[in-house]
Amino acid sequence: MTPQTSDAILARMMALHPKIIDLTLDRVWRLLDALGNPQNDLPPVIHIAGTNGKGSTQAMIRAGLEAAGKQVHAYTSPHLARFHERIRLAGALISEDALSAILDECYAANGDQAITYFEITTCAAILAFARKPADYTLLEVGLGGRLDATNVIAKPAMTVITPVSIDHEQFLGDTLAKIAAEKAGIIKRGVPCVVGPQSDDGLEVIEAVAAKLAAPVLAYGQHWHAAPEHGRMVFQDETGLLDLPRPNLPGDHQIQNAGAALAVLRHLGVDNAACEAAVTQAQWPARMQKLRVGPLIDLAPQADLWLDGGHNPAAGVALADVLATLPARPTHLICGMLNTKDIGGYLRPLARVAASLTAVSIPGEANTLPAEATAAMATEVGLKAATAGSVAQAVRQLSAQDPGARILICGSLYLAGAVLRENG
Repeated sequence: MTPQTSDAILARMMALHPKIIDLTLDRVWRLLDALGNPQNDLPPVIHIAGTNGKGSTQAMIRAGLEAAGKQVHAYTSPHLARFHERIRLAGALISEDALSAILDECYAANGDQAITYFEITTCAAILAFARKPADYTLLEVGLGGRLDATNVIAKPAMTVITPVSIDHEQFLGDTLAKIAAEKAGIIKRGVPCVVGPQSDDGLEVIEAVAAKLAAPVLAYGQHWHAAPEHGRMVFQDETGLLDLPRPNLPGDHQIQNAGAALAVLRHLGVDNAACEAAVTQAQWPARMQKLRVGPLIDLAPQADLWLDGGHNPAAGVALADVLATLPARPTHLICGMLNTKDIGGYLRPLARVAASLTAVSIPGEANTLPAEATAAMATEVGLKAATAGSVAQAVRQLSAQDPGARILICGSLYLAGAVLRENG
């Protein structure tokens, strides 16, 4: 076969199934069987589901395990700038050569049979993980849990369910209880499950599923606690109390994510130094990430420029809470969202803390909400709104109007990825 770049192979994979999302495991099982069932050969798996905080929690678990001297595979989605970000082999992003080879192998094994892009690329990640020695494999669910392509591990070492909120209702259900049931689909018989803060309805469903499967539950507020205290954070479980620095990922919601990560790490037996590294050394781009260099910074040298990829109502609340803690400074939003999201629910909490919103369409994204529609909703929730043809144009306009302001680019991980690529 003629050597091809991973981008070319990924483009071919997009044509294998007409739907981007089609929740079933049948196609995944078929391809994994054709590949020799690599899911049975993975290093111990920690499987992570939830609506908010999956990626941050995974990043903190990885930082803690690596500080304890462990080699860690990690799978996450979506990527921001490059697909390679989804697959981390024993601590390092997968190389272009390795990615192209594993994608080609999966494409050949699948033949011309229907399979979604996420399914076949998840199979590729699993195959890559099975062939590289490591101590742990961290698998982040893409959507839901029960029928997600990652849900093929018969006996993970642990499962984690981060906070569940309303999102993807067209696929997962229109109530917290229904969505929690889908997330709880990753729970396996006898396997400990760490559960982050949940609504009463959501927790009841998760605990019921765990009880049927005799899976021990380590739940926030019952078996572990995490809270800010005197500019630091405290974590407590049955092992004892940890007094730690605040997470380096900003926002009080990251203390809850850190708590879930610490509950996992303590169950695995890592020491206190590794627990501290989990909260101080985790890296997770586009989660209230401060941009410091690049072309966008050059357009607004006096501004405070931030990037965040949160995109549902719970993320809007968390983001508003973070902004409220920052030094007093006018905050202007540059926002682009997908047309599948609850834009009003996302923007309402932000209207309390932002001076204006400039709406953009997400470049190269077929499912973008048009900038005009985003601006209209912003006006409806009480924000002064305008539109711009690009993020760069919006930054330039806002810098001219309010040179020393805070500018937050937000609304979608797809927009965040475009920004990171543009800003180099």
